[in-house]
Amino acid sequence: MNADLLATLPLWLAAFLLSLTCHEAAHALAGRLGGDSTAGAQVTLDPMPHIKREPFGTLVVPIVSFFLQGGGWMIGWASAPYDPTWANRFPKRAAAMAAAGPAANFTLAILAAIAIRIGIAAGHFDLPAGGISLDTLVVAPEGVARGLALFLSVLFSINVILGSFNLIPLPPLDGYAIVPLFLNDRLRDRWFGLFSGGGSLLGLVVAFVVFAQVMPPVFTAAIGLLYQGI
Repeated sequence: MNADLLATLPLWLAAFLLSLTCHEAAHALAGRLGGDSTAGAQVTLDPMPHIKREPFGTLVVPIVSFFLQGGGWMIGWASAPYDPTWANRFPKRAAAMAAAGPAANFTLAILAAIAIRIGIAAGHFDLPAGGISLDTLVVAPEGVARGLALFLSVLFSINVILGSFNLIPLPPLDGYAIVPLFLNDRLRDRWFGLFSGGGSLLGLVVAFVVFAQVMPPVFTAAIGLLYQGI
């Protein structure tokens, strides 16, 4: 097995788990603030409660997908429970709970971008000479700086992608539940009526097709902002 691949796995997994944990903790916190304490155990930045709830999606699938693709990407998932009765009684609060997850991802991406810019300004990081990838937005020759450059690159990339993907307004993604934040009661009922027979699996398949088309320009724009002025 490739030694370099094994060496980068912990950094990839740390960034991936941090991203999932913050996403689900934000959902849970927004729910609790809105009056639903169902996901109280998930209001934490400790990844263990999230791993215990979804061990397959938070550990097994990410690690397997990482090796199957030879590094350079991970897929996986986590979840935070909620009370459907509460969501029906307070649809705006439920929509705000859904929006909190992507908001957490974009916040992490911004923090990673700030750290990357500081590292460049301080001379610790360089731009990659041979073109960028998700884990080489910046590079460093060796030591702690090299690992930190990879971690921050992955953290930025994952959170731009995860936040953007979850905004697609199709079930079971957050974007589907966020739409009612901008609708009145009549339009909200019609919106949810469109998928009243389920459709989560179909929605996920369509979301991946849409994502493949919209993500490249979105990520290019994010990289442009990251490198602006450099």
